[in-house]
Formats: sequence, structure tokens, C-alpha cells
Amino acid sequence: MTFRRGRPVLSTFSAGVAATALLLGLATSAAAAPLPDPARAGVTAASKTGTAAKGTSRFAGSVAKAKKPGRDIPPVQYFGTINTFGQNAEHERITRAALACAPGVTPGAEGTCFEPGSIRQLAGAKGTMGAIGAPDVDQVLTEAAHCDGADYLNAAGYPRTRAQATSVLLACIAHLKGEFNRGVERADALVDAAGAVSTAATDLSSDCTFVLGVTGRGKCNAIEGFGRALHGTEDFYSHSNWADRADSRSAIGIANPPGLARTGAAPFLRLAAPAPAAADIPADLSTGCFSLNPWGCGKRITHSVLNKDNGIIDPLTGEATAPTTPRGQIEANFSAAVQAAIADTRAQWAGFRTSLITRYGTTRGQRMACAMTHDNPAVACR
Repeated sequence: MTFRRGRPVLSTFSAGVAATALLLGLATSAAAAPLPDPARAGVTAASKTGTAAKGTSRFAGSVAKAKKPGRDIPPVQYFGTINTFGQNAEHERITRAALACAPGVTPGAEGTCFEPGSIRQLAGAKGTMGAIGAPDVDQVLTEAAHCDGADYLNAAGYPRTRAQATSVLLACIAHLKGEFNRGVERADALVDAAGAVSTAATDLSSDCTFVLGVTGRGKCNAIEGFGRALHGTEDFYSHSNWADRADSRSAIGIANPPGLARTGAAPFLRLAAPAPAAADIPADLSTGCFSLNPWGCGKRITHSVLNKDNGIIDPLTGEATAPTTPRGQIEANFSAAVQAAIADTRAQWAGFRTSLITRYGTTRGQRMACAMTHDNPAVACR
């Protein structure tokens, strides 16, 4: 996940610097911490020790004076897409744990899992960030792409209302639904009207390009829409208090928001379903404010307080260990966020397949899902 933090409006130059830093990190990470072969055992990467300090402000019923915000602002990041800057390719590993075919398993005609070449394009691998990583390059400062800024605390004096927080979250969901639907629309190029898979549109002889509006082969375009949507839904679980718990040793406040301790996927995040209403959002749900401006979040719950972005995830089993962020280190918060993200990712792919059938009919829709998941669909999907 690109579990990330707040952002002001930056210049094009500044945004370019952020993207370049991420790309450089990708290049240097290829040799530093490659993922294991999918047919082999789990990850053996050494865990890292977190260094971020937890905020010290505490209050019960009113907003206490907080430490100056943003002093410990980390590099721009979310659930990680690279293997450097404290990230461990968390997005890639979550997506692989959810959707990669197990050794010896094939996707079948329904496209229930992704073969190695196809999961590489969706989740990324050594040398490519995949579709899942694209928002960390060209939407790094787009709040809705990462479900940031929907912060709320039920305490007197908190600077955001429940309605404001809910509005931001609904905007995030609308943005992700747009990406999801673009993927469904672009899948039309994979299969012709007679039901035959296009060899040219599904060719994977070279990696796809997913960033900066560059269009490509039909399969690349369909995977891009789905991958960009997954990036945000996976981020939600790291950036929010949906699955986590507060620190029981400290008072509830902006430095220790309440946790909802929910399990499984959030029902209002189902991108194939109708848009949720404000009433569908839990009253105490919060994501963190993210701002590169050291004073941009004021006395609000910040991303640095709430995120569970980083740790080690086994891409085969989804086991999550060695969290490095303060919130992730409380009880099993990092693991809870990862397991919820894996469950949600599987549900989103099931919804995507259903959307293909709804839009294109059973025969073409199933063949499109088959084409997206098989590495040689012109042969496998007949």
C-alpha cells in the first residue's frame, strides 16, 4: 500500500521531484530486496525497526494542545510500492497474496487468479511498479487516490465535522469507482464481437506503461484501471482506523484515535456496487490528514499517527510481521490492516469480473476476465 501522508498544493516541479524519487527508489530496490520466486517459500527479508515517535497530546472530551504538527513528517509514502525509503513493496505483496495463482494452479475460464506474467503487470515486480504503483508516481498528491483527509474525532473542538470527513471519504470512493469503471470499459478491446481474444491487445512480451496518461495495449489499459482502483482500496485499510485498535495505555485523542477493530472488507468500498450514502459510513471512522506543509493539518488526526503502511508481508500467505510505524506496532494492527486489504482485493476482483459480465454478457465478459488473468489468453481462453 502506499500508505501516505498529507499534502499541500505543490508546484509541478515539486511533484516531479517526488515522482523521480520514487522511480529512483524503484531502480535501486531491484537488487536490494527482490521478492522471492512464487514457487518458493515465504519472504526472508529482515525486519526494520521503526523510528517515528508517537505524538504526546492527550485529551478526553476536548481537543488538547497538540505538539507542533508535521515535525516528524516522513517521506511521501503509503502502503509501499518500492523496496527502499522504509517501504517493502507492501502493495505488491498484498496484491500477490490476494490474487496470484498458487503454484500449480491456473485461473480457469473464469479468471479466478492471475498467472505470473499477468500478476507482474497488476502488482509489480523487480523492475516495475505495476498498475498498483501508478498512483504513487502521477497521483502522489491526489487525496482521493489514497483515501486521505477523511479525519474525524468525536470530541469538542475538533476542527472537522463528521459530515466533512464523510464527504471526503465519499469523494475517494467515487474516484476509485471511476478508475474501476475505466478498467471495465477498456476491457472491451480484449475480445472481439465474435468472442475471440485479441492476440495484439493481450501481448505481454514487454511490460506495460501505466503512468502519466500513456495508453497502451488493451490488456495494459484494463489492468491499469483495476490496479489504480486497488491502490486506493488497499490504502484505505492502512490509512484508516477501520481494522485497528487504539493504544490502551493512552487516552483517546488526536495522537491516539479510537480504533474500530473491524474484520474483513468494508461494505461501502465495494466498487462494483452502487455508490454508498453518508449513512453507510461508521460514525467514528477516520483516515489521517496528509500534508507536506508542516502546519497543514493543524490539530487534526494525521497520517503519521494513524498509518500502518510498512512491515514485512509474505506474498504467498499474506502473513504480516515486523511493522515499523507507531500505529502498526500497537497489538496486531499492521496484520489486521493487511488481512482486511487482502480480503478486499479479492472481493474487488470478484466484483470486476461480475461487472464485465453485466456490461458485455456472460460469454464475452468471462473471456475478458480470462484474458486479463492468463499469460497466453489467445490460446488458453477459447
